[in-house]
Amino acid sequence: MMNRRRPKPAIPEYKQTPGVIFQPQIHLRMQKGINQIVDAIRPTLGPRPRQVAVEKMPRTKSPELLDCGGLIARRIIDLKDPDENVGAMFLRGALWRLYERVGDGTATAAVMFQSVYNQGLRYIAAGGNAMLLRGHLEEGLKVILETLDGLVTPVTSQDMLRRVALSVCYDDELAKMLSEMFNLIGEYGILEIRSGRGRVIEREFIEGSYWSGGLHSKEMIRDLNKQRTQFENAAILLTDLDIEEPEQIVPVLRAAVQAEIQSLFIMASKLSDKVMGVLSVNQKAGKLQVVAVKTPGMRLDDQMHALEDLAILTGGKCFYRAAGDTLEQVTPESFGQARKVWADMSYTGLVGGKNDPVLRRHHIDQISRAYHLADEAEMRTKLRDRVGRLYSGAAVIWMGGMTESEITLRKDLAQRTSDTIRSAIYGGVMTGGGVSYLACQPALKEKLEAASDPDAQAAYRILLTALETPFRTILANAGYSSGAIMSQVEQAGLGYVFDVQTGQVVEASQSGIFENVA
Repeated sequence: MMNRRRPKPAIPEYKQTPGVIFQPQIHLRMQKGINQIVDAIRPTLGPRPRQVAVEKMPRTKSPELLDCGGLIARRIIDLKDPDENVGAMFLRGALWRLYERVGDGTATAAVMFQSVYNQGLRYIAAGGNAMLLRGHLEEGLKVILETLDGLVTPVTSQDMLRRVALSVCYDDELAKMLSEMFNLIGEYGILEIRSGRGRVIEREFIEGSYWSGGLHSKEMIRDLNKQRTQFENAAILLTDLDIEEPEQIVPVLRAAVQAEIQSLFIMASKLSDKVMGVLSVNQKAGKLQVVAVKTPGMRLDDQMHALEDLAILTGGKCFYRAAGDTLEQVTPESFGQARKVWADMSYTGLVGGKNDPVLRRHHIDQISRAYHLADEAEMRTKLRDRVGRLYSGAAVIWMGGMTESEITLRKDLAQRTSDTIRSAIYGGVMTGGGVSYLACQPALKEKLEAASDPDAQAAYRILLTALETPFRTILANAGYSSGAIMSQVEQAGLGYVFDVQTGQVVEASQSGIFENVA
């Protein structure tokens, strides 16, 4: 009989203990990480971008093809070298915040950041003072921003909206459709981008406002063909309460009868089966038409904001669970009013809320100010959608395509274009193609000539070179040499740009080459 020896337990592998590294190694490794992420994004800048393939996990799936700097940066989640990863993730975070806030400009920001960082690093390695250099760079930035402010042109027509859209998506059909939509719904209008069922782009305009959260039960559907219920000249009770017992609903029905209401929507977080039964019996026995819908929003704060906005639109009173309100407090004056209220199993909408216009205008102004001050993307989206619903107007666009990947890519492009249009409506646009940054150079050159401090001179030279980077990158991506073309654009003067599609220096306002103001 053979004597089998037990195998020795495997010795666990331990990662090397991280060490402390000093300058200049940390600067150089961060630089390598920054350069990797920018070099991946650089080809997407300009009207003739080259798509970047991002490999999916698992590798059995086909790569994702992207031409958006923000999305490319988002897909890069880790670099192998931890020190290189620090630089890459720092820039990644900045680009993604820009993408969420504006929707465009990430590739421009990436190449300019790379230029400033690499030049600044060379100056510091040669003995320059990093903190003094930073201070002068910030002074130069103020000059650039002041110059750019003077170049802003407001968006005043649908044709200009179309040109702004075209400068982002390079798709005539999509640009025309989005410009028409935003011309109607405005900067804050609700726009949903959904996957289409065919190959073409389709759209729909929705009158009034709507919220997520539909009927509590399919038994409340009145129109079986459309799978929805709609009442004309309806009243609405606004609550986030759970209605568990039939006795709770009696004061509501009594107040509705006293107010001679014929159609009533009851908004509540939850309704028990017993309460649903009472409403069903009342529906068959009397003239009062009653349906119950869910309070919009999953979180408590979202529900409270939705109820607040609905109260502003309809003139109704809200009954909040957190405030200890009960339905016994409902009176005939508690109900909101609307010309039309509808609901299906997913959404509740209203048209023509009978509200106080002055109160609504004041409420919109407050939310609008909060929207433009907010930095967090999720909060900005929520505030923007609240304003859009208060303005009453929404649109849906279905993006079609040959494959699922194509549809996803077109949806991302449509979303990025719509975000850019919103920003352009609010902040205006300036000449695109990198020309607006070139227009900032004369003011910086004056600062350079007047400066005697070496750190200040270095800072202004760094910025002068960085301002040329977007223009040179666009030309390089299109296969042009930038030297002679830059001279042509400078001789043409302010408002002229080089159109890489035609190979000519043209007037920006006629060619539609714009970029929005972030």
